[in-house]
Amino acid sequence: MPSDTAGTERGTIRCAAIVGPYQAGKTSLFEAMLAASGAIPRKGTVKEGNTVGDGSPEARERGASTESSIGHGRFLDEPWTFIDTPGGIEFALEARHACLIADVAVVVVEPEAAKAAAAGPMLKFLDDHGVPHVVLINKMDQAGERVRDVLAALQGYSTRPLALRQVPIRDGETITGYVDLVSERAYRYRAGEPSALIELPSTVVDREAEARNELLETLADFDDDLMEKILEEIDPDKKEVYAHLTETLRADLLVPVLLGAGEQDHGVQRLLKLLRHETADHAATLARRGLTPEGETLAQVFKTQHAAHMGKLSYARIWRGTVKDGDVLNGEKVSGIYHVLGAKLDKIGAAAAGDVVAFGRMDPIQTGDVLTPADGRVESGLDWPATPQPVYAMSLHVLERKDEVKLSGALTKLAEEDLSLRLKHDAESGELILWGQGDTHLRVVIDRLKNRFKLDVTTERPAVAYRETIRRSVDQHARHKKQSGGHGQYADIKVSVEPLPRGRGFEFASTIVGGAVPKQYIPAVEEGCRDYLKRGPLGFPVMDIKATLTDGQYHAVDSSDMAFKVAARLALSEALPKADPVLLEPIHEVTIAVPTESTSKVHAILSSRRGQILGFDAKEGWSGWDSVTAYLPEAELHDLILDLRAQSQGLAFYEWRFDHLAELTGRLADQVVERRVAAVA
Repeated sequence: MPSDTAGTERGTIRCAAIVGPYQAGKTSLFEAMLAASGAIPRKGTVKEGNTVGDGSPEARERGASTESSIGHGRFLDEPWTFIDTPGGIEFALEARHACLIADVAVVVVEPEAAKAAAAGPMLKFLDDHGVPHVVLINKMDQAGERVRDVLAALQGYSTRPLALRQVPIRDGETITGYVDLVSERAYRYRAGEPSALIELPSTVVDREAEARNELLETLADFDDDLMEKILEEIDPDKKEVYAHLTETLRADLLVPVLLGAGEQDHGVQRLLKLLRHETADHAATLARRGLTPEGETLAQVFKTQHAAHMGKLSYARIWRGTVKDGDVLNGEKVSGIYHVLGAKLDKIGAAAAGDVVAFGRMDPIQTGDVLTPADGRVESGLDWPATPQPVYAMSLHVLERKDEVKLSGALTKLAEEDLSLRLKHDAESGELILWGQGDTHLRVVIDRLKNRFKLDVTTERPAVAYRETIRRSVDQHARHKKQSGGHGQYADIKVSVEPLPRGRGFEFASTIVGGAVPKQYIPAVEEGCRDYLKRGPLGFPVMDIKATLTDGQYHAVDSSDMAFKVAARLALSEALPKADPVLLEPIHEVTIAVPTESTSKVHAILSSRRGQILGFDAKEGWSGWDSVTAYLPEAELHDLILDLRAQSQGLAFYEWRFDHLAELTGRLADQVVERRVAAVA
């Protein structure tokens, strides 16, 4: 059973986030690390669907992580928290949040140079935020390429030098072990057991010497004494080399690179030993985040979950102090503190500095919130980064109207869990629109609605916010006359309608003189005009026109506000079809970030979507990336992200903003109007 005093009796816990591209093998590594640290009696496998991570139905169905999983263990009698994160680019925010509260990140990559770019965005994020990190080239049991080629490809995406710590030992095409470049000892992999020490094979002696020199030269860039020894051909003491490696890793100056195969337990013990001996402790992370160990209790929420039968859970790292069950943070009572192992929650009485725990039922608390006994003020280094702009949307519809309120509530909870989701109710179209990071992202949300909230929804492409206007002026006479016993209805007006420059909206004026239309009826004419403009002759809201009341007649008994309002609607309904109406489509400015080798493909995608390329340049601060800016019609924006990712190894992303409305004519315009007529028929 977990101790009620949590970290106070177990030593300060360190935290490692396991990150990397989709299918790199993170969950298998997470499982192996939990088994090696005694958290679980035996490993599960992704194939069998019995891992601690990927416990949700959505992850099991896809065989891939869709949210972070947390586990605790002890290695060489030191406590650790490991966080397995999703690798899909559409779920990147989960991984980034985990890195921000971790002491170190383990970046897991595949042993293929062509796939190195997939790790680029995460390496960039870690470099930008100063998070110390280790690279594990995983799946070495399947490797066919030279490690040096994979390392060279990865280096192109890292601003920190990558330092290879091991070279593989091959038996034909099979990798059977490795040589540690610091200790210069050779090891043979053994499935489910620590690697066995063996004699250094003669076939690897030359490569080991070459790689070790490269490692020492990389380290020497950070230490003048070491540089002098290398120039004088003095072999430094191994303890000295380990000290340099530890110092540079903790300061995020250098990134060690290890080899392994998590699914086979190869290299897992060596990775854990490096984490234990060379990574920063909690105190160093406090300093990196601009915090001091003294002061009031301080925690930060990095993940939110609405769990069945448990209510809302706020996953947090305790930066400072101790939190006890029943304490009040940010004005909210902590109703339960839990240690987490995948989907398993163990209640504890308190959590101390370094712990990663879940707080129960703190409903107003959101991901990124800083928690203190006072007001949760943000301290230096604890600002939470902005969420990425959503790039893909679906309109959601429940099968039964009675479920609409339930759907809205469920989506609100899911958006609390995932800050990269946006929910919008479009008043004009009546649609409930869900925005996210891609098709897979939103499909997972739809599955969660079904699995967790028992809601079946249908989806369709959201409506485009077309508008219409006119291209020439028209004078129109309209009379509304109705007699049905008692007071009748009478209004007679003349209206001049003319186009306005783009963006002016609607303007109304009156040139009535001599009381042809009494002043009290003129506002009703304007109201009638505005009412008609909600749907013009092409079926869309009308904008950028001016209507001027120029003349009219009234009846002393039968005229009324309503009569003049009806006459105004009639006048515009007859005038606008004669005023050369034209469809307007929204145009957005998009700025696309893409690896340089895919830039030409992005140009082709934009051209095929009626885009107007405004320019492109190297993306500032991103080595090997370009930034392409273009105007693109909203109708072409819907699935743009799918095409971009398909042509860029899944890496391209973009930002967008509405820029202007542009005329749409020809067959495309006819099709839009035809669909509109059919929809409202």
